[in-house]
Amino acid sequence: MQTPEPPSGTRPTSRDVARVAGVSQATVSLVLGEKWRGRVSERTAGTVRDTARELGYRPNLAARNLRLGRTRTALLVVPALTNEFFAHVYTGAAAVAADHGFGVVLYPSPDGVGPARDPFASAQAALDGVLASSMATEALGAFRGSDLPLVMLDSDPSEPGAAAHLNLDVADGMRRVTDHLLALGHRSFLHLASAVPSWTFDVRAAALADALRGTGLRTVRSSLDVAGAREAAALALGGPGPRPTAVVCDDDILAVGVLKAARRLGLRVPEDLSITGFDDLALAGAVEPELTTVRLPAEEFGRRGMEALLAVLAGEPAPPVTLPVALVARGSSGPAPAV
Repeated sequence: MQTPEPPSGTRPTSRDVARVAGVSQATVSLVLGEKWRGRVSERTAGTVRDTARELGYRPNLAARNLRLGRTRTALLVVPALTNEFFAHVYTGAAAVAADHGFGVVLYPSPDGVGPARDPFASAQAALDGVLASSMATEALGAFRGSDLPLVMLDSDPSEPGAAAHLNLDVADGMRRVTDHLLALGHRSFLHLASAVPSWTFDVRAAALADALRGTGLRTVRSSLDVAGAREAAALALGGPGPRPTAVVCDDDILAVGVLKAARRLGLRVPEDLSITGFDDLALAGAVEPELTTVRLPAEEFGRRGMEALLAVLAGEPAPPVTLPVALVARGSSGPAPAV
């Protein structure tokens, strides 16, 4: 059955939404005003939102904001706009925000590591809350002490100053990589680590070192770009001494650099050298051989982060969340070469 529409040429009203959804105008007001929790069922709230979307109903946000003293705008702070992972986080966050009449402003931290400057004359006046992905809380001084709710994504859960923390189980991801490579017979490893200071990379390094305790493990750091990774890997793989049989990278971008270095050195992947990445970016499936990597649910991460921020704004608890990750085994990893 098609959704009834208001008379042609008229703008749908909250009364139209209530009539089509089969609820009262008061219920529509509660749901679209984000005051429904504990008073309206989730099913009814979903019906009201779906009906409003189908009818094309848009509340008078300017008037509502004057009444509530809110801008219905959230800020998403990321280290860089060039990394595909953060684009997916934004997509997830923006989708949830749009369902609740919010907008999301995407803001990169200067130089990728911070500190992030207040992008507006007064963040508190222009924003309702802040999501920060893969940032340290000390890099967010412009927003701390401003009474703005701060939800941290992919960050140290012990750091103070955040209303909620959401993380990806990157330690488990690194354990899955090492289990995979150890099962293939590898015992000599190179860790190509990101030189960017970040909690998430520290966790990956610690998990890798713990899982490979008792094996040969060497760590080399690289800038987070293909050219830097290629040069760092070429020096490490072409130097004197025994060559590792597997290279574990903190990121798919670094892994692509290692692939290029291996090709320059005449090494076959995976016959002579296995290479693994992390994140499962689009380029992981675009190179040859395709990268064995760890898939991170970036869009879900953004969605859950925005849901946490909305819960905080509604005065509801937002407990810590850790999302699972998955190993994706592809052609860049294989059995260790015979000695």
